[in-house]
Amino acid sequence: MNIRGRNKVTPEFNMSSMTDIVFLLLIFFMLTSTMVTTNALDLVLPKAKGKTDSNKSISVSINKDLKFFIDKEEVPEAELESRLLGIFAAATEKEKAIVLRAEEGVPIEKAVGVLDIANKNQIKVVLAVRPK
Repeated sequence: MNIRGRNKVTPEFNMSSMTDIVFLLLIFFMLTSTMVTTNALDLVLPKAKGKTDSNKSISVSINKDLKFFIDKEEVPEAELESRLLGIFAAATEKEKAIVLRAEEGVPIEKAVGVLDIANKNQIKVVLAVRPK
């Protein structure tokens, strides 16, 4: 009399389906990360130990030629405050944030002018830097 059953269960686990899923996720994230665009100009920023996180903030950039930009749109210095107030007109207090991107070599007076506009209108400012 044969007591052992005919079907034996093997305790092995096949990882091939798991690796397929991991590779598909890897390909998905690689493709979607190339579609992310930034609203910033290509500036050489000063070095500092810091990190800038610009989720939903407006980028104000100053290049070496002392031209002002809101995101990628050039704005005359005289109209900077009125344009920023127009952008932040419907924003709540927590949504009002500016990322100030002053290129290396820009006189500090220009950056302080933007900081003064933000302080006068209760807008938060983050100074963007290049990591060391």
